[in-house]
Amino acid sequence: MKPSSLIQAVSNSATIHSQDAAITFLRKGKQETKLNYMQLEQDANRFANRFQSMGVAKGDRVILFLQKSLMFVTAHLALQKLGAVTVPLNPDFKKFEMAYLLHDAQAKVILLEADKADFINAIDPQVVQMIVDSQKPLQDLDIVKDESGQFSPASIQENDPGIMIYTSGTTGNPKGVILTQRNLVSDAFNIIDVWQISESDTLCHALPLFHVHGLCFALHTTLMAGSHILLLDRFSPQNVTDILSNKKGDQVCTVFMAVPAMYAKLIQSIGEQKMDFGHLRLFTSGSAPLLPRDFERIREIFGKEPVEREGMSETGMNFSNPLQGRRKAGSIGLPMPGVNVRLVEPETGADVSAGQTGEIWLRSPAITPGYWQKSAETAEVFANGWFKTGDLGHMDADGYYYLTDRLKHIIISGGENISPKEVEAVINQIPGVFESAVVGIPDEKWGEKVVTAVVLKPGVSIGSDDVISHCKFYLHDWKCSKEVIFVRELPRNSMGKVLIEEVRNFFKGK
Repeated sequence: MKPSSLIQAVSNSATIHSQDAAITFLRKGKQETKLNYMQLEQDANRFANRFQSMGVAKGDRVILFLQKSLMFVTAHLALQKLGAVTVPLNPDFKKFEMAYLLHDAQAKVILLEADKADFINAIDPQVVQMIVDSQKPLQDLDIVKDESGQFSPASIQENDPGIMIYTSGTTGNPKGVILTQRNLVSDAFNIIDVWQISESDTLCHALPLFHVHGLCFALHTTLMAGSHILLLDRFSPQNVTDILSNKKGDQVCTVFMAVPAMYAKLIQSIGEQKMDFGHLRLFTSGSAPLLPRDFERIREIFGKEPVEREGMSETGMNFSNPLQGRRKAGSIGLPMPGVNVRLVEPETGADVSAGQTGEIWLRSPAITPGYWQKSAETAEVFANGWFKTGDLGHMDADGYYYLTDRLKHIIISGGENISPKEVEAVINQIPGVFESAVVGIPDEKWGEKVVTAVVLKPGVSIGSDDVISHCKFYLHDWKCSKEVIFVRELPRNSMGKVLIEEVRNFFKGK
């Protein structure tokens, strides 16, 4: 019988694989700490005891505002033992972004580093802070030295929330996606099944941990399967290339998961070198579309076709090209086990004819029950139990699916979801700006890049650099415009709606 919670599944691994390597943490490409499964379990218990002493209990939300580290992983597992809800946030968020998230999440505690304490105090001096030093090796932390390695986990049910992931939405403000234990376990076992993840695998983990890609698809699956994780503190093309090409010792990788922008940087770094990656059995790509030409380039450089897949924060992984079988360049693949798919005419809700394009609707055990404290937004994305993805796609004669466009006006740049409304709200604060329209246009490096058309008030003179620097003060750099043009007015239809495609046309040929 499958476990009913994420922590039960990971603890099962700790029992079965107690002395096997669980995580080796690499800082700047060098090994800092190596934990076997029993040590990881005990360190998670120590963190759970510390959180419990601070009053964290089942159902409480706790923000992890940390750099990627072993501390992040053990804290996350500790919260799962308590039945608390992990809220991972990008540690590079700016004050404007964090002010909203802190208010919305209503967290019991925020785990952060000392250099972020004043930053958080300036936003909300009431939130309880747990300050740690993620630059220290895990074994040197007082928590690991002082707390007991024994802990009795809370009683956790499959419908209890386990994680809340914030995702960009069409309304501007991010929405907290609630993922239950059932969602997390179903999704992870699906990936283990389809990609045949096992205790014999070693994953090169170069993804961030504040996304479902790095946290759920990569970390959860490998821990539940009893695999070994080489956890890199950050993505560095040279370090990743060195790790992937290594064929000696206990750090020989078999699996690599990445986004297209990461592959582009690796290919650029490798250049004309002839390198042997034959010991790796699986290269995966997701979080953004992989162009057919990049598919071919990955096959040429790494010696294997990448497995392209598709997933969302709200749904887990929905589609994957097969591990054994044909992988089609440009396709997101076949539905995952237990994932039901419909292609629907968005205006009527009727299924489209065979071969036609429609909005992708999904139903599966991995799909969120809804957004945190946003009942209206939750109702908008569900129709009779089906989740409306906002993505347009079609299916070919072999049953493979393809994404063709997005109904939701969301930009995906380097695997990051960006809300144009959030960026527009910041730009429209600039004195002298009448209005703006933020869109994504194709970009070879990032998939899409953010660009903005700005309408100024009469008599105002502002440069594009002024707009970009204003954005960077309030928003993380990847959300900010790479190009800004000034126009007399924005194109609109008869109902006053901005015509996005015509705004994109402003940037053609630039």
